[in-house]
Amino acid sequence: MALRNIVKFGDPILNKTSRKVEKFDDRLALLIDDMLETMYHANGVGLAAVQVGMLKRVVVIDIGEGPIELVNPEITMKEGEQRESEGCLSLPGKYGVTVRPMKVQVKAQDRNGKWQVFTGEGLKARAFCHEIDHLDGILFTSHVVRELETQ
Repeated sequence: MALRNIVKFGDPILNKTSRKVEKFDDRLALLIDDMLETMYHANGVGLAAVQVGMLKRVVVIDIGEGPIELVNPEITMKEGEQRESEGCLSLPGKYGVTVRPMKVQVKAQDRNGKWQVFTGEGLKARAFCHEIDHLDGILFTSHVVRELETQ
């Protein structure tokens, strides 16, 4: 495993759409392991492959309940609304209150290609939405309803 550089705001790759993963192999497993290590090192709760320069539909999340690996994720259900503070490892120091669903259901494959379904509420729902948005070139700033002071 290795730490990867996190792509910062201004890099055009962050605005691109990631490609579907077709090959479930050792290279994918290594990418996921590196992403987890990078996310933990940066004290994040989520990281999308595009944030480490790879245009692949891969996301890792850990809100303190253990790591979740999502390959080719799709949000299949949204419910309710929450307005909470959000930030991003690719936009260090920038925070804002966003509007996100309170509850989501996500269908995704694991590193071996097996399909799974996850349900997230609160912070987990926000993390799912935030990271899956990255795969479509969307940054959290497009959901901000009120900017917060830089920290």
